[in-house]
Amino acid sequence: MDIKTATAIRRLRLVSAPEAVSFLVLLVCSVLKRTTDFNAVPVMGIVHAVLFILYIIFWADAWNRTKWGAKTAALYFILSVLPTGGFFAERKLKREAEDAVIASRVRNEGIVNA
Repeated sequence: MDIKTATAIRRLRLVSAPEAVSFLVLLVCSVLKRTTDFNAVPVMGIVHAVLFILYIIFWADAWNRTKWGAKTAALYFILSVLPTGGFFAERKLKREAEDAVIASRVRNEGIVNA
């Protein structure tokens, strides 16, 4: 995996958990708006919107660089619209990056030993 691909995956991974948290906080704010006088929906809506847009931009970049299949790309997109999906995306992306590093080391050791 080249550095640009690794960076694209890392960016997507880093934005996925905050996006999930902002979604959950937005849901809580929506409930509080309906049940109390507390209204943080406009602020949290903007925060969540910015994080969601970043997630989609980073998702598209990672899809382009990694050459994911349609199923993998769809999975990461669907995880972005589920309330806790960002947490699952972060863990799956972390495993994917670790597997790529291991594969790269094995390839490099094979070249050195050959």
